[in-house]
Amino acid sequence: MLIKLFTALIALIAVLVLGLLVAGQLGALQGQAPTDLGVTAGRLKAPAATPNSVSSQAGLHAGHPMAEAAMIAPLALRGGDAAATMARLRSVIAATPGAQLVTQQGDYLYARFTTRWLGFVDDAEFWADPAAGVIQVRSASRIGRKDLGVNRARIEALRAALAAAP
Repeated sequence: MLIKLFTALIALIAVLVLGLLVAGQLGALQGQAPTDLGVTAGRLKAPAATPNSVSSQAGLHAGHPMAEAAMIAPLALRGGDAAATMARLRSVIAATPGAQLVTQQGDYLYARFTTRWLGFVDDAEFWADPAAGVIQVRSASRIGRKDLGVNRARIEALRAALAAAP
């Protein structure tokens, strides 16, 4: 009896995992594309209200519930050159598996990152902030409450790739 119950449980888990994978491959887990991205009055969009985003400008959004948890350092300019840094960032992102460059307008870059198996989408923005002399960054998951640190890890990987580039 216990073996039959265990076998049924394993079969149910397998069906659920397979269903989740199929849903992801069909795009059911990608969420809606945000319509309010970009730079407004020297700021990128505020971080998400849930722990699934990072922003180098999180501190500018007074009273935001995730300001402290979402804070991440901006990206440094390579040799103080914003245009060259943005060009290198575009190259690094373009070479990243699952990345899609959506918008490239001078000092602003918007990219989508899609996970391979489940098709979750994260939206990332980069803005060459002339006043601060850095690349401001915001990256957030479209769906889900938590991201298990994926957005932070991705931005840190991009930071490392920029620093290591010739």
